[in-house]
Parts: sequence; C-alpha cells; structure tokens
Amino acid sequence: MQLALFDLDHTLIPFDSGMAWTRFLITRGVLGAEFESIYLEECKLYVTGALDIHALHRTMVAPLGRLPREELRSLLKDFGTALRPTLPAGAQALVERHRAAGNLCCVVTATTRFIAERYACGFGIEHLLATEAAVDTGGALTGEIDGLPCYREHKLAKLHEWLRSRDQGFGDFDRCWFYSDSFNDLRLLRAVSDPVAVRPDARLRALAETEGWPIEMLSETAG
Repeated sequence: MQLALFDLDHTLIPFDSGMAWTRFLITRGVLGAEFESIYLEECKLYVTGALDIHALHRTMVAPLGRLPREELRSLLKDFGTALRPTLPAGAQALVERHRAAGNLCCVVTATTRFIAERYACGFGIEHLLATEAAVDTGGALTGEIDGLPCYREHKLAKLHEWLRSRDQGFGDFDRCWFYSDSFNDLRLLRAVSDPVAVRPDARLRALAETEGWPIEMLSETAG
C-alpha cells in the first residue's frame, strides 16, 4: 500500500484558494469590493510572520457568520462548480496517476475545510485534513479555529491522528509522497519517504537541491 499527500495552495493549485473564495463572494455581493485588498494585505502580513493564522482565518470567516446556513451551503455548492475550470491540468494528471495506481490520497492543507473540500472534490480526492472552522451553539461560524490549525508541525500531528483513526501508521505504507511548495511544511516533508517540492519557495528550493529531492514545476494551465 502507498500513500500520496498533497498540499493545496500553490501546490495542487497555483494560487491562493482563500483569495479565490473571496473574489467569488464579492461577485455574489456577499462581500464588498474592498474586501479583496483587505484580504491581500493580510496575506502579505501572514507570509512575513506579522500576522498569525488565527487572525487571517478570522478575517476570512467571521463575515460569514451572519449568513443563514442554507445560503452558505448554496454558495459553497456554486463555488465548487465555478472552481472546476480553474484546476490545472498538470495537477489533475499527477493526482490521477496516484489514484490509478491505487494509492491512498489525501489533501493536507492549512486552508479552512469548507473551502478546501471543494478543491479536494474537484481533484477527486476523497480524504482531507484541513483547518476546522469553529461554530457557535446555533451552528453559525464564529471566525475562530476549532482546535489546532492544520499548519506547520500540526500537519504531521493531524496526519498521525488520522492514520490512527484508520488503524494505520506510516509503517503500513511501502512509500509515502508529500507534495508541497512551502518550507513551512518541512516537518511533514521530512517524515515521508518521498518528499517532492512543487513550485517551491526559495528556502524549500534550496533545501530540495541540497537533499536531492525532486522539484516539480507543474503546468499552471487549467485543464
């Protein structure tokens, strides 16, 4: 048995899924046009370490707490349909190779689950580990994160937890791939037998070249 793990943003897709969701909400009139620049500025702060994942999550998710649950479900369904033409052919082919080989496939991402699961579904990947959005007693989104974010060292911890829930561990797999663009994923990259850098950031590229890890520059053309 073999395991294939995929990061989402800038790995399976060459863009930020949160920004795609934000732009979609703007076109639907749920958010004002100014929200795109607000989110972009916070993403820049997040990348530099000036803003943590909890604050970024709060900015993106808190405004949705006022929406009726049925309206949010409808928006997410429409978003899932709208994103399919944006999925890159190269990433689709990569996932399909693993699926055709019978490998267990899972997306492991810091992205909020209700966004990430639309992309996982689009790629035909059944399993997903993602950041969980907290809800209040009435089921409305609070803007907070439920538990630990699926980020940095927590990705590896959540993966171990998921495998234990399946009565499995790394030792049950002959090979395990993890595809990622980010040095932030170093813990998980070092934990697998086959780390692969995809469109890597500068630090990950330097490490991959030193370690002899494969570097993939998947086609960004939608397919």
